[in-house]
Amino acid sequence: MKKLGILLSLIMLVSPVFGQMTDNEKEDNNSRALQYFRQPGYEGLNVFETPKETEVEYEGVEVRVGGDFALQFQGLSHSNADGAPQLIELGSNVNLPTANLNIDVQLQEGMRMHLRTYLSSRHHNDTWVKGGYVQVDRLDFIKEGLASNLMDIATFRAGVDELNYGDAHFRRSDNARAIYNPFVGNYIMDAFTTEPFLEVNLQPNDFILVGGLSNGLLNPTVNKAVTQWGTGRYLGTAEWKTTIYGKVGIDKQVNNDLRVRLTGSFYNAPGADNGNHLYGGDRAGARYYDVFSWIAADSSSVNSDFTSGRFDPGFGEETAFQINPFIKYGGLEFFGVFEQTMGGSGAENMEEGKFTQIGAELLYRFGSWDQFYIGGRYNSVSGYGEYAEGADEPETKTINRVNLGGGWFITKHTLVKLEYVNQNYNENFRGTWGNPNAPNELTDGKFSGIVLESVISF
Repeated sequence: MKKLGILLSLIMLVSPVFGQMTDNEKEDNNSRALQYFRQPGYEGLNVFETPKETEVEYEGVEVRVGGDFALQFQGLSHSNADGAPQLIELGSNVNLPTANLNIDVQLQEGMRMHLRTYLSSRHHNDTWVKGGYVQVDRLDFIKEGLASNLMDIATFRAGVDELNYGDAHFRRSDNARAIYNPFVGNYIMDAFTTEPFLEVNLQPNDFILVGGLSNGLLNPTVNKAVTQWGTGRYLGTAEWKTTIYGKVGIDKQVNNDLRVRLTGSFYNAPGADNGNHLYGGDRAGARYYDVFSWIAADSSSVNSDFTSGRFDPGFGEETAFQINPFIKYGGLEFFGVFEQTMGGSGAENMEEGKFTQIGAELLYRFGSWDQFYIGGRYNSVSGYGEYAEGADEPETKTINRVNLGGGWFITKHTLVKLEYVNQNYNENFRGTWGNPNAPNELTDGKFSGIVLESVISF
């Protein structure tokens, strides 16, 4: 009852501050709009690749400064197996707020730039640049009408930013940009990495074709020296290989009520020295704070992980694919994930591991302008890691999560959402630095509880 009272108090405090949406706000949601641009807030819901049609006329360089702010109240508890490391006690409290600064610039007809800076995040409380890119949808800045037939369907992007692999990254929370995510956490295997890339999108009629390449480096550098972590000892020269990715699909508005989208994506990172970031590329941190933080046996330290609640297979050489169905009928909305990743270290006499992820979201949006929603998400990961050739196949690790909750768009740029989350790990999560068979902090791990999140995006 104490937690519920705090939650209700926070909601009552948030609501009058943000206020109700006025008629002017409803009509003025395209203020400072840019060409071929995903609007922040409610207007950007269920937008994937930016559309190839725009009603915005180019009238000179336009600079749009926006931001994202997110604050959570967390009331979670956790446990693990007998004999596993002792977990810290979790309290119910407000987490440190997170914030983004977004700068978008219309540079020319059909050309714009995006830059996102994390002002505060779970992993880094200081300000740092997440990344950015240039997007080209017309070539009129070279010559009016140049390749207009091609550019009616083509979009080119280049920069150091997230790769367009899968569709889940369009709905995930990107640090404080949590307004497109109907729940608080991202998927357990969170496919998100920021790397230097070149990409082309083709959208003929209702079809989507994406092709891209990256150097695979989360921290781009010309330094190929491999050094030992913690000591700096020189170990040799890195071997870099090009990462490639792509997507094919269809997105059709069948009638006024029904929209159907189905895409399949692939990602191939063959470089053992530069290819292990797909599920570990988010440096801002996961949303379920301090779950499975554990105390050293001699009580000398508390060990924590800013990615708590997520799972990274940790493959160096990696191949992955993701299939995403999306169906919207009136206020009913379904989004799904079927994903497999396989790979290893690239070492001889080692067999590749493989993990499978399944996700399913079902939402119902309602209200005078669908400002309310309720729904649930199921997410599971199962598989095994790399193992020695000739050895028995390792035991399967499994993680299961259920989210139940709902949200209220107080205005088109403010959202309050509340969820119940329950996540479980099986007994096959084992291994410590000293003993590969000993239980660790995740062995038979469980966490559950409620999280309230307030979000502003503009």
